[in-house]
Amino acid sequence: MLATSSLKSLLWPIGLTILGVVCCTYVIPHESAAVDEHIIGFPDTDIPGHRLRPWLLALLCMLPAIAAWLYHFSGSLDRYLARRFLSAFALCMSGMLAVLLLTDLQNNASKFAQSNNTTEIILSYYSIFLPAMIVFVLPYVLLLALLYSLGKMSRHQEIVAMIQTGRGIFRIVLPLLTMGVFSSTVCLIFNYHWGPSAEGHKQIIMDKAENGEADRARTVLYRDSVSKRVWLVGAFPYQFEKTDTIKNVKVSSFNSGGHPTTVLEAKQAHWSREDKKWTFTGTQIVDKQASPKPVLLKTGDIVVRDWPETPWQIVKPGLAQSHLGIPELNSWLRAHDGVEWANHRPYLTQWHYRFAQPVICLVVILLAAPLGVVFSRRGVGGGVSIALFLCVGMLFSSSFFLTFGEAGTLPPALAAWGTNILFACVAIYLFNRRVTGRPIYASLKRLLPGDD
Repeated sequence: MLATSSLKSLLWPIGLTILGVVCCTYVIPHESAAVDEHIIGFPDTDIPGHRLRPWLLALLCMLPAIAAWLYHFSGSLDRYLARRFLSAFALCMSGMLAVLLLTDLQNNASKFAQSNNTTEIILSYYSIFLPAMIVFVLPYVLLLALLYSLGKMSRHQEIVAMIQTGRGIFRIVLPLLTMGVFSSTVCLIFNYHWGPSAEGHKQIIMDKAENGEADRARTVLYRDSVSKRVWLVGAFPYQFEKTDTIKNVKVSSFNSGGHPTTVLEAKQAHWSREDKKWTFTGTQIVDKQASPKPVLLKTGDIVVRDWPETPWQIVKPGLAQSHLGIPELNSWLRAHDGVEWANHRPYLTQWHYRFAQPVICLVVILLAAPLGVVFSRRGVGGGVSIALFLCVGMLFSSSFFLTFGEAGTLPPALAAWGTNILFACVAIYLFNRRVTGRPIYASLKRLLPGDD
C-alpha cells in the first residue's frame, strides 16, 4: 500500500518533466529560427543575448517540473500550505486575466471588426500580448492569493497550530518565498524579451486591423557622426527587415563645419544586402550650397553605393525603450556609446527595470506574509486594508520613479530599483513586527491623520 502511494505521488513530477521535455523539443528550434531571422535583419544586435532566448524558454517549460519535484520532497505542512496557496493563486490569476482580457476586448472590438480576418487578428493579438499581461498582473495576483490563503488559514487557527509545532513565522512562509522565487523567474524570462516586445507589437497589430498595414516606427531621426549625414524617415514598414525598404526618406548631408551641402528626398529607399547599396525611388536632390538659392540637381531613381548606413541602424532611435528587451537595450546602448546627441537615460532606466521588476514578486511575498498571518478575526480585515493601500502605492511609486528616471531627475538604477527598495523596507518592518509578536494594524493606524 505504501509503495503504491509513493508511486502515485511521483506521477505529477514525472508527467510534468516529460511534458516539459516535449515542449522544449518544439520551443527551442522554433525560437532559434526566430533568433536567426532577427539577426539577419539586425546583424549588429547583441547576438549572444539573443542566442540565450531559446534556453530561457526551455527553462520556462521546465519550471513546473522543477516545482513538482520540490513539492514531492517537501514536508507535509509545506505541501499543505503550497496547495492552499496554489488554489488561491489559480483562482485569482484566472479571474484577473479574464477581467483584463474581456475589458481589453470590449475596448478594441470595433477595431478588430474592421479587419478582414477578425478571428485571426484577435488570436494573434492576445497570444502576443499575454506575456506582457502576465508580467503586469503577477505581483498583484501573488498579493491577493497570499492574503486569501493565509487569511483563511488564520481564521481557522491553522497558523496557530503550525506555530505550536515549533515552527516560527519565517519557517511557515518559507514555501511561499520559494514560490516567490519561481514567480520572479517567470517575470524575468518574460521581461528578457517577450513582454516588452509584446507591448510594441500590440499597437502594430491594431494598426494592421484598422488600416490593413502597419509600421514598425514612424518619423525617425538618425544622425551618423562619421559621415555627417542626418536621416529623417517617415515610416519603417512592419517587416522592413525582410524587405529592406523604408518610406518617405530625407537625407541631409553636412560639411565638416556643420553647414548643409545637399538634401536628398525620396518616396522610398531600398537597401541591398548583396551589393550594400541604396536605391532611392521618386527622388530629388537639392544643392543647399548653391547661390543665391538652392538648386535642384537631380530627380528620378538614384543608386548610392558608398553609404554604409543600414536600415536597422537607422530605425534604432525610433524604437520605444519600453518596447525593447534586454538584448535590444544592450545593442542600443552599445551602438550609442559616446554619442552626445543620444539620450541614454530612458534606455538605461528601462535596462535596470528589466531586472528590478521581477524582484517585486519577492517583495510582495514579504509584504503579504505578515499581513496575512494574524491571530484574530479582526486582524484579517485590517491586514487586507493595509495590503490594498500598499498595492496602490506600488503602482504609483513604480510610475513615479520610472518617469523621473527617464527624465534624468533620478539616476537610472535608483529609478528602476526605487520601488523595490522602498517597499522592501516596509516589508522588513512589517515582518519584524509579526515575528516579534507586536501588533501591525493598530500601530500603523496610529500613523494615519486624525487618529489619536
